[in-house]
Amino acid sequence: MSSTQDLDYPQILFQYNNGFLVSKIMFTACELGVFDLLLESEEPLSSDAIAERLGTSVSGMERLLDACVGLKLLEVKIKSEGAFYRNTELSNLYLAKSSPKSQYHCLMYYSKTIYLCWHYLTDAVRDGKNQYERAFGISSKDLFGALYRSEEEMIKFMYGLNAIWSICGRDVIAAFDLSPFTIVYDLGGCAGGLAQECISLYPKSTVTIYDLPKVVQVAKERFVPPDERRITFHEGDFFKDPIPEADLYILARILHDWEDDKCMQLLAKIHKACKPGGGVLLVETLLNEDKTGPLEAQLYSMNMLVQAEGKERTPTEYSKLLAAAGFKEIQVKKTGKLYDAILGRK
Repeated sequence: MSSTQDLDYPQILFQYNNGFLVSKIMFTACELGVFDLLLESEEPLSSDAIAERLGTSVSGMERLLDACVGLKLLEVKIKSEGAFYRNTELSNLYLAKSSPKSQYHCLMYYSKTIYLCWHYLTDAVRDGKNQYERAFGISSKDLFGALYRSEEEMIKFMYGLNAIWSICGRDVIAAFDLSPFTIVYDLGGCAGGLAQECISLYPKSTVTIYDLPKVVQVAKERFVPPDERRITFHEGDFFKDPIPEADLYILARILHDWEDDKCMQLLAKIHKACKPGGGVLLVETLLNEDKTGPLEAQLYSMNMLVQAEGKERTPTEYSKLLAAAGFKEIQVKKTGKLYDAILGRK
């Protein structure tokens, strides 16, 4: 129900209307290197100095910096010589590329890929399918062929996913006691961010990242140190190729890509391969059962429409899929962050 204040002056609608402007301001400041420069600087800098070092116009940079102050991404101090800018702690931690928790690559993926797909959201709602053909001129019959349409695009996706796990990975891995599961397969484990969280928390476990050959090659070259013996790799397509026996299978941000039938196909295949007493750990953004939110999950579900073939689901929907595949003792843990965990046992 709308408040009287909202009806008199629809402030919330103005905020929604400006939502994409806010995103693009943050994306642009990241892309131009504003937060990196200010982190490296030992003192606040003027807009003239920042514009000169980053090769931009002075007038454009001054407005960008002021907008970042309004978004609480920068702080400004007015001196007799003019305005001087510096990062907030939030920007130092999450927007500067050199930070271990940097979300830079995730933001660039949103800016360069997701943003372009969302231009065709109306078409996606009308058609009920993703918009890669309209956005990039490529067929999406092979979903990950479209997602990984170039090595540059694939690497951008991998860096972005690792950035997410640097914030949310520990929580989902710690949601249940996984120490009894010593042989773990991370299906679609990509760049290995979640696998590294797993071996860090459970040092007696080994994790095998099962992913497409070109993903495995880049993960070995760029992401997983060669001397890390507890993480190994298995090349293949887990929908088409055999899945080896293991104690635990991790499916992190996998099932939300696919329709129910394909999810069932994969879960049944995992159940057959799983050791007795083993399990499967789902890591997904969970919708509320009463359809009231959370907003992030609802937005991500729209993104699955625009970008993939699946959707976000409720705990009950995931539990039904697991039960239909033969898994029992299904437990759900909300983490309070973007991603939650569901554990099913064989």
